[in-house]
This record gives sequence, C-alpha cells and structure tokens, in this order.
Amino acid sequence: MIRFFRAVRAAIPSAPAADAPYAVWHAWSCAHPEQFWAAVWRFTGIVAEERAGRDPWDAVVEGFERMAPPDPQRGPRWFRGARLNFAENLLRRRGGSAAIVFRDERGARRELSHDALGAEVARVTAALRASGVRAGDRVAGFLPNVPETVIAMLAAASCGAVWSSCSPDFGVAGVLDRFGQIEPRVLFVADGYRYAGNDIDSLERVREIVRAMPSVERVVVVPYLRATLGGDDLAGIRDAESWESFAARGEGVPLRFDRLPFDHPLYVMYSSGTTGLPKCLVHGAGGTLLQHLKEHQLHTAIAEDDRVFYFTTCGWMMWNWLVSALASGATLVLYDGSPMPPSAPDALWTLAAEERLNVFGTSAKYLALSEKHALRPAATHDLHALRTILSTGSPLAAHSYDYVDRDVKPGVHVASISGGTDIISCFALGNPLLPVHRGEIQCRGLGMAVEVFDANGKPLRGTPGELVCTRPFPSMPVGFWNDPDRTKYRAAYFDFFPGVWRHGDWAEITAHDGVVIYGRSDATLNPGGVRIGTAEIYRQVEQLDEVLESVVVGQHVHAATGDDERVVLFVRLRPGLALDDALRDRMRQRIRVNCSPHHVPRVILQVADIPRTISGKITEIAVRDAIHGRAVKNTDALANPASLELFQHLPELDITQTS
Repeated sequence: MIRFFRAVRAAIPSAPAADAPYAVWHAWSCAHPEQFWAAVWRFTGIVAEERAGRDPWDAVVEGFERMAPPDPQRGPRWFRGARLNFAENLLRRRGGSAAIVFRDERGARRELSHDALGAEVARVTAALRASGVRAGDRVAGFLPNVPETVIAMLAAASCGAVWSSCSPDFGVAGVLDRFGQIEPRVLFVADGYRYAGNDIDSLERVREIVRAMPSVERVVVVPYLRATLGGDDLAGIRDAESWESFAARGEGVPLRFDRLPFDHPLYVMYSSGTTGLPKCLVHGAGGTLLQHLKEHQLHTAIAEDDRVFYFTTCGWMMWNWLVSALASGATLVLYDGSPMPPSAPDALWTLAAEERLNVFGTSAKYLALSEKHALRPAATHDLHALRTILSTGSPLAAHSYDYVDRDVKPGVHVASISGGTDIISCFALGNPLLPVHRGEIQCRGLGMAVEVFDANGKPLRGTPGELVCTRPFPSMPVGFWNDPDRTKYRAAYFDFFPGVWRHGDWAEITAHDGVVIYGRSDATLNPGGVRIGTAEIYRQVEQLDEVLESVVVGQHVHAATGDDERVVLFVRLRPGLALDDALRDRMRQRIRVNCSPHHVPRVILQVADIPRTISGKITEIAVRDAIHGRAVKNTDALANPASLELFQHLPELDITQTS
C-alpha cells in the first residue's frame, strides 16, 4: 500500500503525503474518485484497448452525484469508453510456474502452470464460440471447486459471455431458482463431489435440472468421481458430452479475447434466497476487476508468486474474489471437500503448511471450531510462509484473534473482512500498514465512503447503527436481472435512506477508525426497545467450551407481559453433553457481565442442529420464522432444511404460558 501512496503522490502533488495517516488517504480517495480510481487502474496495470497518447477512457466517472438513478439510463457510470476483457487480465502471466494448485480432502493433488491454464482456456473458449456462444450469452456452472470451474469461467469471460455458478450441494429447486431466471445456453457440471469422506453423485440432479431448463443447448460434464465417463453416465442428459470431448472442438485455436465496455456484464450472483426467490445481481467486468485488484494488491499485499487460498465453494462470492488473484500473478490454491474431514480435522492447516500458503482465507466459524477442537497449528505445522489470515462470512470474535495469535501463528496478520455478494467485494477489510485491534476490522476500504447512520440518517461514531455507503463505487451492481427500470435494485439498497446505499449490516465505527459488525440489521434484537446485534451474544456464549455454535433470535410476546420481544438463545453443545440450569446460569452471567442485562436471553434451549445456508452462514431469519410458526421461504437455499423442525412447536416458547 505504501508503494501506491508514493506513486500517487508523485503523480498528483495535491494528494496527501505518502506517509500521511491512513484516515487521511481514505478521506482523499472518497473525495477525489476520478484521481483515486484512475491511480488504481495505472498502479495495477489493467490491460485494455490502448489509445495513442491518452488514457483508454473518455471519463473516469459520470453521474457521480447520483447514487441511485431514477432510470437505467442515468446514474454513476465508470470509465466510459474503456474496453477490456476480464479473462485477459487474469491470464496475462505466462510461463511454467504454478497458476493453480488443486487438492481434495483425500490428498489428491493437481497443478497447472500459467501456460497450461492459458492453453486449456483457449480450447474451451474456442469450443464455446463454435457452439454459438456470443457476448451477453449466459454460461453456468454446477461444479465443485476444481480447476475446470476456473477454466470454464475464464473461457466464458474471454468471449464476453456472462458466468454464473452454484455449488454441487444445491438441490434441484435451488439450482432452478437461480439458473432458471437467467436461462444459460451452456451448462458445465461435474459427475459429483466429495465431502466428509463421502462421494456424492450429481448426475441424477443434473438430469432433472436440464429437463426443466429448455434454454440449455449443451451440457459439458467434468469427470471427478469417475476416471472417465461412459455412455450410461450421460444417458438421459440432453446434449451432454464430456469435458475432453467438448474442449477438443477448440484444439489448436489461439486464445482470443473480446474487449468490451467497462460495465459489460461478467457475473450473475445471487442473494441467499432465504426470504424468497433469489435476487440476480449482475456485476460488470471492469468494476469487479478494479475493485479486486485494489483489495488484493493494496489491502492484502498480494504480489506475484504469492500462494493464495480461500476455503469456499463456487457458489459463494469469495470464490470469485479468490480467482481474481490470478490478475496479480499469484498462485490459486483450490480445495474441495470438508474443512474438517473425519480422518483429518486439521486438513486445512496441513494444506497451508504443505503448499506454503502466504494468504489463508477462511470463515470466522472455521477459526472458532479450530479452537474448539484444540487444534494448535503453531506447534504441529510449519507455517513459516503464512503472512495473512483472512476471515469473513460472519463477525470474527475477539477470542478468535487471541486464538490465532497464540495457537496458529504468533504475529500473523489477522484481517477480518466484510462486504458481500451485493458488491462482490468489501466495505471494510485489512490493512498491512495498520495495527490489528482484537474484535475490530482494521479499516474502511479505500474509495469506499462507508459510514454508520442512525435512524434519521445522521453519522455515528462509537455507537452501533446502519452500515451505509454515501458515494458510488465501481463494483456496485450494473443492475438486477430482469429489472429494466431498476425498481428491485432501488428497493434493495436505496429506499431506507434515499440516495444512500444501506447495506443491511448493524455496525459501529470505533475510536481506532476500525469497524465492528454486530450482525444483519434485519436480525437485530429489540428487547424493551434496546437494539442489540446478535454477534455480541455469540462472542460471549461461544467462548464456553461446551458450546459448538449458537443462534439467537427475538420472539414476539404479548404486550401484557410488559415486554414486546424476548431474547431466545439456541445452543448446539459438544456430543454427549446436555444443557442444564448450571450451564444456563453461566451463559447468562457471562452475557450480563460482558454485554448488558438487556442482552441476557430469557430462554436458552439446546438443539441438535442449526439451519445454515449452503454457503455455511447460520440463518437467524429462518429460525425466527420457524419459532413464530411462519413458513420459511425457499428452504432449498438451506444446506440442512430438516433442522427447521427442531425449532417448531416448542413448548418452552409457548407464549400463552408466559407469565
């Protein structure tokens, strides 16, 4: 990051001094978007159509003052006139060094060099073109996190097609709810995937999916569980062929990139779908590339030859974020399988050691479970190469910072990051120039005018409120699918505070100018009119050794009780343990002392499982609906929908018995 500041100062004398505090640079980057984002473009070396003697764009941004346009023809428009190709930027490195290393939970390993990756993308790109795929067509993947998924995405992007993916643990309805809306012409699938020691076949689901999607003209099947695919394997799948058969159509055809406008659609991403049909968010090629390069090279210090890993499926935006590291010349390390397979609960730390990872990305839940399982990588694994541990998916508790520094690698940079599918990037994230304060995200991202507002739209400091962004940024969605007048787009982000992006997180900007995320604002608790973030309770309860995980919700109770909402906590304990009054008392005492009396749950119950989305996030809204007897919409978005039954018709929550 300091090299960037020096380069900007040298080119723009009015910019802050290179050694000015980060807060000064952040303020400058938000106040001068034309200068800042152009500087990011130049510093990261984005490849685009050149113009003799001038920049490859006509204007850095137009309509910057219009955060939420009244119609699709007006509003912020970035780098008008620039033409680029996303895949060209990710594939600009050549040579024999590793571009992708793939491993699965059984220890299988594959490696592709940059040359080999480029050659395979060339074959698949040419095959897509031979199949009639053109710019704007949709290409979809129902695939595990294997090299072929990266290759298929890059091939689609090379010819200007729009890529969208779901992980193979989705059910048929979950896939159709997503892909059915965007109508892909080509569908890449695998014959199955592996998880927790099991082989799970996908082909029967593929048959059902293809039968229900008439838009699909070709199905390309990757053999993963099988060495080869026979005729019986593909029987009943319309227009299906193996990966090798399809790629052979492009044999010998040079790789060619279609350079398209900066905001040309690249990805369709999906909201979680737990409250209805998933929203289809369309992200542009240029905004995605520029934002990821900024976050990788400036905020994470990713450089050429770094080895970068994130535990993710290709149905979560962190897969897209990870793959963009190719644009910085890094090696992607992919993993398919359980993060803690039964035979090797330390599998990811073993991967970090054996692959000499520099950047290790995971979820807050994985770090908490590593601590619960008493994993001590600092004593058992050689992590000398590890520089940064990234964490996202949910707020990272303060005790997890302590665990990493004590038991994983003392002094490693712990960078909690927070953003979302909506922006395919981060609002708050790490910073190699700043100290780490346990329990806090280090900073707001450069160029991201992030604030915390009260209910009246006034900025807050040191007090929780709504996380907002007050100015446009390049990775805002270019739109929602099938939303020509942007009605859905505006309603999703701009109705609460007109002209300001409301993200839906309950957050606080701290005295260190860091950020604390307390949970989703639509899941905050409100006992006695005091608004509480759920993460505050999780941070206390999940430090107890007996508790593996928990979910907390508010239950509406009759006003006659003197309380409009009561806090209900559900806990999943270690196997063989039973919740008793003594443990309940310890939980309540810890919450009362470390939070407040308002945080203390009125009811604490033990459950055997907790519902989570397919990307692994606990869904408080689904639990809240279940305890109130409301139908949970779109249970196909859940990895374990049967767990909802554990929260229904509980006598302990019968409010008619409340005294």
